[in-house]
Amino acid sequence: MTDQGSAAALAIWSAKLAGAAAGSAISVAYLLPQGRREAALRFSIGLTTGLVFGAPGGLLIAQHLGIEEMLSKSELAMMGSAAASLCAWWALGILSRFAEQLFRAPMRTGRGEGRR
Repeated sequence: MTDQGSAAALAIWSAKLAGAAAGSAISVAYLLPQGRREAALRFSIGLTTGLVFGAPGGLLIAQHLGIEEMLSKSELAMMGSAAASLCAWWALGILSRFAEQLFRAPMRTGRGEGRR
């Protein structure tokens, strides 16, 4: 890899890290966690999600808004990372509730179901 290529890659990773950290911080501040453990967990989940999904998320958002040609690769990565990390905790909450409903045992009413 050339010096210019490695500098560009470093700029993208830095933008993704900055965006993911900002999105995670906003997520923690927006809905205060119940303790330090939850805050650390939420921040780390947001950071990881932002780093993994930052670039495709930013491109998707920019294409939807029709501004992909106006932004640099670093700006796209930062925007996507911030959005992904901000939404990560909310998405996990929705998935958790969905799974809870899906795998919950049927409730008994106590009215003699199955008796004749």
